[in-house]
Amino acid sequence: MLQSLHMLLFLLMCINLHLHHIFSQEYINLLLSMYFFVLGILALSHTMSPFMCRVFPAQLPNKQYQLLFTQGSGESKEEIVNYEFDTKDLICLGISSVVGVWYVLKKHWIANNLFGLAFALNGVELLHLNTVSTGCILLGGLFVYDVFWVFGTNVMVTVAKSFEAPIKLVFPQDLLEKGLGASNFAMLGLGDIVIPGKYI
Repeated sequence: MLQSLHMLLFLLMCINLHLHHIFSQEYINLLLSMYFFVLGILALSHTMSPFMCRVFPAQLPNKQYQLLFTQGSGESKEEIVNYEFDTKDLICLGISSVVGVWYVLKKHWIANNLFGLAFALNGVELLHLNTVSTGCILLGGLFVYDVFWVFGTNVMVTVAKSFEAPIKLVFPQDLLEKGLGASNFAMLGLGDIVIPGKYI
């Protein structure tokens, strides 16, 4: 996940350098914001689902829904999408959408961290290591990779600071002075959460 994230950031930086002459940086950031907006809503909704199952009132009806998309007709009909969900999932999606709109409009650090934590938790849940030796090879490769790309050059730090997306957790250092309007942040990349969590 960390290596994939680093490669994605490196590719985005290269694309940004080439597209900078065609499109302004604002349009590129807007496109990436919309991409992470959709992914963030889905990730946050999935993360909230177990909590919603515990707090959902038993007296409220929990209706079942199905989203079915097929291709063809008759015997050649095949399912493209068959997704089942219920009222609790819709509530999670609604709450996540509010957070997503808040993030897109304000780029607030709390919304950024909610999406970042959702990405990290989903990454730990969905990705698995088969053996300890595979994990050791992965950590060794990432060690060498980080020595060059993170500590040897300023490429990854520059991308992380200039790229407006929830790919990192930010911690306000001036929270006591400015409250929720803090503007001086320390950063923690999501890979630093996902890789140890996945290994454990």
